[in-house]
Amino acid sequence: MSSVTEGDGFSRLLDAASRGDERAWDRLLRDLIGPLRGYLRLRGAAEPDDLVNETLLRTARHLRRFQGDEEGFRSWVFTIAHHLLVDDRRRRRRRPTHVGLDIDQEGAASLPATDDLDSAWTLTDLRALVAQLTPDQRDVVLLRVVAGFSVNEVATIVGKEPNAVKQLQHRGVHALRRLLEAARERERAADGEAAR
Repeated sequence: MSSVTEGDGFSRLLDAASRGDERAWDRLLRDLIGPLRGYLRLRGAAEPDDLVNETLLRTARHLRRFQGDEEGFRSWVFTIAHHLLVDDRRRRRRRPTHVGLDIDQEGAASLPATDDLDSAWTLTDLRALVAQLTPDQRDVVLLRVVAGFSVNEVATIVGKEPNAVKQLQHRGVHALRRLLEAARERERAADGEAAR
């Protein structure tokens, strides 16, 4: 995590942002938006960009109430996002889903492959693997790995004890490793069949 400011500079930045200084607001959130979007996307949010925007709106609306340091601020923003995601899921379960034209037949948005991922593995594949974790494991692994939060910060966001977070992370990573090995083994077997 890169620091926005040093020392009491964060307090001054927070104060300026709460008074409406757009440059301060930009500096305050610049490093959070990418990890926030990644967390929501990998958590399976139907509209991650909408939830990021709603998180930022709620953050701005309640910014004057926040008290704490930079790490506390990051945890606070992700807590807002986490609660919005839970609320969004509840709301979507109560109403039918509409499929847009930009969704492929399997229900996944078309995304370009990135150099960071093995060409055989798409974001859809990774979502499918992460979706097989328990909801608690998924939250912890994504907040720790994608968002880069400490164990204590994740504990605050998800409302669990730090030791429980450590156990969930360990089990989640172990489960992902097993799932990934099984998926790769299936790919090798399919490639072997195709070569015959």
